Amino acid sequence: MALTLDDVEKIAKLSRLSLDDAEKTATLEKLNAVFELVEKMQAVNTDGVEPMSHPHEVALRLREDAVAETDHAAAYQAVAPDVRNRLYIVPQVIES
Repeated sequence: MALTLDDVEKIAKLSRLSLDDAEKTATLEKLNAVFELVEKMQAVNTDGVEPMSHPHEVALRLREDAVAETDHAAAYQAVAPDVRNRLYIVPQVIES
C-alpha cells in the first residue's frame, strides 16, 4: 500500500500540522518506507513460531523487599499550618 501526497495532506490536516511542499514530499517518502517494511514483515512465514513476550530468554533478578528509608512525615508536617490524620489541611478555594 503506497500513500499519495493527498494522503499526506489529509494526515497533516487531521494532525493539525502545517507542512510545506518539501516536508510533504519527505513525509511521503518516510511513510511509504514504513509501509514497505510492514509489507516485508507480513510476507515472512511465521507458521510454527511461538509468540514471545521478550526477544531474549531472561529471568528477572529479584531482590528482597526491605525498607530503605525512615518515615520523615512528622518532621515535614511539623511546619505545616494544619495537619489531621497525617494529611495537610488547606483552605477551601472553590465554593460549593
